[in-house]
Amino acid sequence: MKSLSQNFLSIEEQQAVTDAVHKAELRTSGEIVPMIVSQSDSYPLAKIRGSFLFALPVALLLTAPVAGMFWLEPTNMWIFLTLLLPLFWGGTLVIHFFPGIKRYLLSGEDMEAEVQETALAAFFTERLYKTRDANGILIFISLLERKAWVIADSGISNRIAHERWQDAVSVITNGIREKRQCQALCQAIGMIGEILEKEFPIGADDHNELHDLIIR
Repeated sequence: MKSLSQNFLSIEEQQAVTDAVHKAELRTSGEIVPMIVSQSDSYPLAKIRGSFLFALPVALLLTAPVAGMFWLEPTNMWIFLTLLLPLFWGGTLVIHFFPGIKRYLLSGEDMEAEVQETALAAFFTERLYKTRDANGILIFISLLERKAWVIADSGISNRIAHERWQDAVSVITNGIREKRQCQALCQAIGMIGEILEKEFPIGADDHNELHDLIIR
């Protein structure tokens, strides 16, 4: 079964995003890298919480009728536990195959923190800090959380405030909610390219140093 990130863009849409990056980088020496991941964390506690919230009330509801089938007391603890355990594991399987459920078991603050932390880690693991002029910029999109984050290397962040990227982030997140993710991402790349062009125009010796699209 394909992951969220693999289903996010079709082959044609991936090419459209790559073309948008090429077009933007024809005007700026900045290196723009969109990165799409299924989720920023596996959130194991959310899976446990969700499974328990499902299993507990269902086991309580079923204990009395099941106990009655065996002529036992309706409050029999062993019947309750016997029902609780398989229901709990059934809940974990449901969440495994439908990971979007975890989004409703997490706070916005928890998801925001995980996305930012994972985006920062990706900035280094994907070597965006290795450009010649410290001008790499990561557009990080985490699908489970429906959040995006932009991180710019020191050469950019020393001259352009992080708040300047917020409009592009909003375009991406709104586009995902409206299921027009390709158009939104291409639009955001163009917006970031326009901002970079003013401060970092393309040079005669400029060349592409980073990936144009990363899907994990």
